[in-house]
Amino acid sequence: MDTIYALASARGKAGVAVIRISGTSAWTTVEALAGSVPEPRHAGLRRLMVDGDVLDEALVLTFAEGASFTGEQSAELHLHGATATVAAVLGALGQRPGLRMAEAGEFTRRALENGRLDLAQVEGLADLIEAETEAQRKQALRVLSGAVGDRTEIWRRDLIRAAALIEATIDFADEDVPVDVTPEVLGLIDKVSQDLVRELAGFGASERIRDGFEVAIVGRPNAGKSTLLNALAGRDAAITSAVAGTTRDVIEVRMDIAGLAVTLLDTAGLRDTADEVEGIGVERALQRARKADLRVFLTDGGAIDLLDPLPEDIVAVGKADLVSEKAQDGLAISGKTGQGLPELISLIAERLGARVAGACVITRGRHKTAIQNAIRAMESARNEVVQGPERIELAAENLRQAIRALDSLVGRVDVEHLLDEIFASFCIGK
Repeated sequence: MDTIYALASARGKAGVAVIRISGTSAWTTVEALAGSVPEPRHAGLRRLMVDGDVLDEALVLTFAEGASFTGEQSAELHLHGATATVAAVLGALGQRPGLRMAEAGEFTRRALENGRLDLAQVEGLADLIEAETEAQRKQALRVLSGAVGDRTEIWRRDLIRAAALIEATIDFADEDVPVDVTPEVLGLIDKVSQDLVRELAGFGASERIRDGFEVAIVGRPNAGKSTLLNALAGRDAAITSAVAGTTRDVIEVRMDIAGLAVTLLDTAGLRDTADEVEGIGVERALQRARKADLRVFLTDGGAIDLLDPLPEDIVAVGKADLVSEKAQDGLAISGKTGQGLPELISLIAERLGARVAGACVITRGRHKTAIQNAIRAMESARNEVVQGPERIELAAENLRQAIRALDSLVGRVDVEHLLDEIFASFCIGK
């Protein structure tokens, strides 16, 4: 394979820039520029030169084959982060025979191909790079650390044991087998099935941590929804006006609330209207509000047309600065003065936090599908085992299908078509 190189840190002026090199020529390339190579995993200060010209003084790190991120012989050059310095060193590397610029995600793809990461860990790394909140960071780091692979290996080991017991029964079908393996096989299938069902139950929470929650602010026209959105966002994200019906489309603002990624939705005021354009806005508001994970209802003390709050939704009096204290029953909010905003944020964090308490290790739709396939195969295997010895070969095949489904979860089989899509989300230096 070619030796590849790329800028691994962000582009632009910085204190330090990192260039990563991976492949069989990594060390000889560094030696050509620096004169000598430090011991693996020992940093050394070296002067980088080409044809007698000094490019920079850099901190050089080397990693031996099998002990690097990619699993290949690798090196890193920690340069001064001037744009011209980085360009000069990248240009020098580009002149070396056998070297080429890395493609997006190619370092990580080599780590996968060399067994340094499984596919779930690769996806965890992609999520870690994109993490915006503390909850996303923790979840991505857990997946990157191998939590999915570790758990999958336990399930896989139990299914292999069950399959081995069934295969032994098939191999000795013409002989008296001293022990009935059916109870142990059923026990193993049931144990794994229960674990997988629990994992699926927590998928919704994990997916929400990764993708974020949606919280819709709903109410009648001129209830103060846009002013509240602007106050929570800390900027003028929505147009505010004393004229009712100003908001016609759904306005979105991404926020971090208690470590969770939350998209706040400012929606059109809910009311029956003869205005065609406003009517479209009201319909869109209803659609998004119904799909949202949580709704904040701003009221004037009365019911809101067209939509009823669910038990977990938050109902508050809006425009509290214009409402008498006697009318402020319960939570009262004013986006203009800030009244009630800390309490509202705490309530949103509490309601959403309760939903992520049962989060599992799987985070993507691909993971969910693999587990669902495994569960279906195990249900079929169990039914075949219960029906008796004459169906045992079908049970064995169903167990093999379940094992293959789990293998696809961590990238052992049937995932080649996914790789280009996954690595397309990576930056060049990763």
